[in-house]
Amino acid sequence: MGDKSALLEIRRNSTQDGQSIDGGINLKFSQMEYKRPDLAALKEQIQALTKELQAAESYEAAKAVFLKKEELEKHISTQSTLAEIRHTIDTRDEFYDGEVRFWNGAQPQLEEDLQQWTMAMLASPFRKDFTAEYGDLMFVNAELQLKTFSPEIMGDIQQENDLTQEYEKLLASAQIPFEGKNYTISQMSPFKTDPDDARRLAAWKAEGQWYKDNQAALDDIYDKLVHLRDQMGKKLGYEGYTTLGYYRMGRNCYTKEDVEKFRAAVRTYLVPLADSIYREQAKRLGKEYPMSFADNALEFRSGNPRPVGTPDDILAQGKRFYDELSPETSKFFRTMLDGELLDVLSTEGKAGGGYCTSIPDYRVPFIFANFNGTQHDVEVVTHEAGHAFAAYTNRDRVPMSYTWPSLEACEVHSMSMEFFAWPWAEGFFGKDTQKFYYSHLSGALTFIPYGTMVDHFQHIVYEKPDMTPAERHGVWKELLGIYMPWMKLDGDIPFYAEGEGWQRQHHIYSSPFYYIDYCLAQTVSLQFWALLQQDQKNAWEHYMAYTRQGGSRTFTELLKNAGMESPF
Repeated sequence: MGDKSALLEIRRNSTQDGQSIDGGINLKFSQMEYKRPDLAALKEQIQALTKELQAAESYEAAKAVFLKKEELEKHISTQSTLAEIRHTIDTRDEFYDGEVRFWNGAQPQLEEDLQQWTMAMLASPFRKDFTAEYGDLMFVNAELQLKTFSPEIMGDIQQENDLTQEYEKLLASAQIPFEGKNYTISQMSPFKTDPDDARRLAAWKAEGQWYKDNQAALDDIYDKLVHLRDQMGKKLGYEGYTTLGYYRMGRNCYTKEDVEKFRAAVRTYLVPLADSIYREQAKRLGKEYPMSFADNALEFRSGNPRPVGTPDDILAQGKRFYDELSPETSKFFRTMLDGELLDVLSTEGKAGGGYCTSIPDYRVPFIFANFNGTQHDVEVVTHEAGHAFAAYTNRDRVPMSYTWPSLEACEVHSMSMEFFAWPWAEGFFGKDTQKFYYSHLSGALTFIPYGTMVDHFQHIVYEKPDMTPAERHGVWKELLGIYMPWMKLDGDIPFYAEGEGWQRQHHIYSSPFYYIDYCLAQTVSLQFWALLQQDQKNAWEHYMAYTRQGGSRTFTELLKNAGMESPF
């Protein structure tokens, strides 16, 4: 999931409206038309709608303008999202590379006009009427949004977008020589968990060497991003970037101090638990503790769980899972398959990672992923589809921003859906099913220290923006000792063993402070796991009670309304 600024927020937080009947779609993804809009005309339209809102003499008139502006934002979001998806599918495509660059520049310019609209909404004499019909959260979030932008930082945002794109293209361009062939970063993943110790170590070294060879560029891009963001925060009157970063993330129900308490609890309770899991792993593998990065990656001597069958088989089992889980999920996943709304194969030039977004004019989500023959392939069909199901369920929300909640709340949809797939695991994993159960549950626990470390690292980076690249690597290395004491930093593996592995974590570059969200959500997903052990039907009712609210409530309110406990 996404990036910032109101338009980027729209791009992430959209869902569909248009050529469809009852949620089905008439067009496949390849048939959806992309057309670059006239930027000047868009700006004029937003300005005209703002004046119309200010001139409205009744709530009915004001609401009519509000709904017109919603439609316009859906169209803007649809076009920017189509460009983004097609660019990530093949970062070498010059046309869509150019279109993403267009949007990198256009979105901050549109933001200037959208901010005027936001101020008009906040000042509207009909604010109480809007609140009565749509709830107050749209105004709470609007006030946060106003704190993230002024025309003074427009050029900085454009530059930030370009630097993020440069990082994505660099990673997507990777051609890693291994055993006589070249592989992308995603395609290296199965080798990095190979049961053969020598082959696995060689894979880690080969990948680490690629990062090492490109380290100057990785350091340079991040250094520019940190100074740029620090400068943006100061231009807006903050101490630096951290306060601005929290506002951009839409944090509307907890503070930096709450996150610090959560990190402390992770260090106290979860790091020792995770440590015990890795000590057991070392015994199973017959390895000394702490283990190298390469040995930590192998969970069982007989090999990590692997999905059975082809990517098509995985999607077919995904269909069976969603068909049998509930009528709502069945309809949703059939829509995804019929519309070719999943692009999951790992191909040359494709951006790394995975995400879910939505295309508002067509009332459908879209899933992007990189299958690589590991258990992660199954987790994509469950994790990203958890996001997509939530977006599909809330596709007709007004305002459109209520389609998705804030990001930590979104990650509850996805991480919990992974656990709901357990009764269907045998169809995904065959003889490796028991290994998968252990790996998935232990991985959910051991992930939280890593994700919390990513957050801690970023807080230090933005508190001390003038650190050198070497000093940043030193901070990461020190944090590894605190949050991941099971990792042996022996210098044997380039890049990783030198405290530089954070540079492979996309979110650190593209979405600062978006990572603790996964950890907060994981604590909720583990509550769903516990409910599932007792009564699947009851667990699903809680899940739907949570999901049906869309983004109409804050994270902590969504949890309370669904009978779940807050991670705080």
